[in-house]
Amino acid sequence: GILSIEQLISRVGVIGVTLMALLSGFGAVNCPYTYMSYFLRNVTDADILALERRLLQTMDMIVSKKKRIAVAHRTMFQRGEVHNRPTGFWGMIRSVTTSVPGSENLSLIQQEVDALEELSRQLFLETADLHATKERIEYSKTFQGKYFNFLGYFFSIYCVWKIFMATINIVFDRVGKTDPVTRGIEITVNYLGIQFDVKFWSQHISFILVGIIIVTSIRGLLITLTKFFYAISSSKSSNVIVLLLAQIMGMYFVSSVLLIRMSMPPEYRTIITEVLGEL
Repeated sequence: GILSIEQLISRVGVIGVTLMALLSGFGAVNCPYTYMSYFLRNVTDADILALERRLLQTMDMIVSKKKRIAVAHRTMFQRGEVHNRPTGFWGMIRSVTTSVPGSENLSLIQQEVDALEELSRQLFLETADLHATKERIEYSKTFQGKYFNFLGYFFSIYCVWKIFMATINIVFDRVGKTDPVTRGIEITVNYLGIQFDVKFWSQHISFILVGIIIVTSIRGLLITLTKFFYAISSSKSSNVIVLLLAQIMGMYFVSSVLLIRMSMPPEYRTIITEVLGEL
């Protein structure tokens, strides 16, 4: 029926799996880009100093031009031009066509100030980006940085392999019968000839892997949603955002249960299938 568990979970699962796919795709691109030293551009102290010098020169020019505007306004006030400025259409034409000797073109200077302020904002952002890149370079030289760099290469290869296998499964309509842990242990035992209790260790390693997947995926989801909600939240939308977060977490949890079945041994996978239905 329409209100059966299988029907409801199937509809919720569509949205949840789509959300997981979007987050996984974002993480698959962002994580290696963040931690792999291959994507780091070479930044030296000379580059940072040169950009900071340009920023300081721009700020000095802004201060100088604003000072000229302030001096011109004071001169006009002292001459009474501010209070006795002509009004109306002909007054505007007269004020544009006639100028006081030695007076400043305030509109042109203000346009230059606006352009310089925009340039200063861009220079500041670029300077902050160079400092962040410099810190990433220093971090990549540490033991932890090298460790994350190795993981970046490893998971990049793993991601490409998963995309390839998922494409084959979709094209040939295949369904996996063996979880990855059991399959990996069987390959190791068969090719290396190691004596190993495949059934015993595959259960424990599979449950550990499933736990790691659940914890890291939900942590990644919460971090991503927190950044997103910080950007759009306000005092009026806080309740709606909390409600939306609860709905997303529910869909995400159901979708996680649906997807982690393939990481479990068949006898435990059957239990989840009996509860959720043949999805």
